[in-house]
Amino acid sequence: MDQHRILVADDEETIRAILKDELEEEGYAITTAVDGEDAIRLLRQDKFDLVLADIKMPRADGFDVLRTVKAEQPSVRVIMLTGFADLKNAIESKRLGADDFVSKPYDIVDLVTTIERVLSLEPPAS
Repeated sequence: MDQHRILVADDEETIRAILKDELEEEGYAITTAVDGEDAIRLLRQDKFDLVLADIKMPRADGFDVLRTVKAEQPSVRVIMLTGFADLKNAIESKRLGADDFVSKPYDIVDLVTTIERVLSLEPPAS
């Protein structure tokens, strides 16, 4: 089976590094983005199966990344990450088409389980 390619977009360097290490150990190919603008640029240059996007980022936020993915590459899955785990962000994420929502600090086992579940979903009808 091909390795799933995941784009991790988070403005916190420590979180990017930890996610990259942990998810690579789980067998995923990881690319990281320092903020939403960087994530959008990378999405337009390369192919990914899933995007993990922090909601609160400078320049372009996670919602901007989510909107871009849904408009330009609707088959790409999106999981939103946030330290602001409130219902409003969860509802907004779902309304904009996110496949799931994970609050920080996350548990890596729960995150990997969520990633596996989201990647196994049927592709959206085009």
